[in-house]
Amino acid sequence: MALGNRSTITEFFLLGLSVNPHIQALFFVLFLNIYLLTIMGNLLLLLVIRADSHLHTPMYFFLSHLSFLDFCLSSATVPRMLKDLLSEIKTISVRGCLAQGFFVFITAGTEAFLLSVMAYDRYAAICHPLLYGQMMRKQLCVQLVLGSWGLSFLNALINILLAANLDFCESHTINHYSCEVPSLFPLSCSDVSTNLLVLLCSTLLHGLGTFFPIISSYGCIVSTILHISSTSGRSKAFSTCSSHLIAVIFFYGSGFLRYLVPTSGSPLELIFSMQYGMITPMLNPLIYSLKNKEVKAAVRRTLGTYLPCSR
Repeated sequence: MALGNRSTITEFFLLGLSVNPHIQALFFVLFLNIYLLTIMGNLLLLLVIRADSHLHTPMYFFLSHLSFLDFCLSSATVPRMLKDLLSEIKTISVRGCLAQGFFVFITAGTEAFLLSVMAYDRYAAICHPLLYGQMMRKQLCVQLVLGSWGLSFLNALINILLAANLDFCESHTINHYSCEVPSLFPLSCSDVSTNLLVLLCSTLLHGLGTFFPIISSYGCIVSTILHISSTSGRSKAFSTCSSHLIAVIFFYGSGFLRYLVPTSGSPLELIFSMQYGMITPMLNPLIYSLKNKEVKAAVRRTLGTYLPCSR
């Protein structure tokens, strides 16, 4: 694909979060700390799940992949943004922009599928505890994760290939800190109606196709929990689901709004992107560890193993 020959513009200027140098310095410190917390939290969770045999269950198998996805999603945009906050020239090539958009698309899309799979896992554990081992056998868990990656890859590839065929010959300024597919359409002098239609349809199919299973799973879960006679039993069942529900609300509340709302340069677009691309990946390890006794106990055992002096 001769992308360079088709495009008059070969690079974009990322406007970022602010043009004020003092505010940029504050943003750099803030987002550097957020990124470091994201990396440390998700890598620690991956290490704990891998090292502790008590966590070798389907639920934590999916959680380890969620941590990996959060690590990738944050790393797709934040390092570049930190570099730009320290640079006077905030440019990115068209190819680099499309590549970044692809990685954001595939990691965020896979996370949506994985959250849906995790909801099904909780449904099987609470509504069919005696059949849980059969319903969530290891081979099926691996297939669900691979399927999530495969469908998201296909979705991202279609949208990015369509964007790669656009001619960019008008404005070259992206009113954002990263390259996301919706931000490219206002810069094109080609007909983007097909791109908009495909993006809308794929986002709706992707969003509804992953969100409806979550709603139906939790509908069955709530119905089952309400039939549990003991208060302690209901409390334990709710506690195993609350972490996942919080993660779903944070991610879906911002991620799909970013791709469904038309691009207008509104500050809300930056907020939505930061919410699902930076804040949620940082919070997920905290959500799943602070509200989970098994993870907290595993962290203590793992730290005790690798840091004997901390006992």
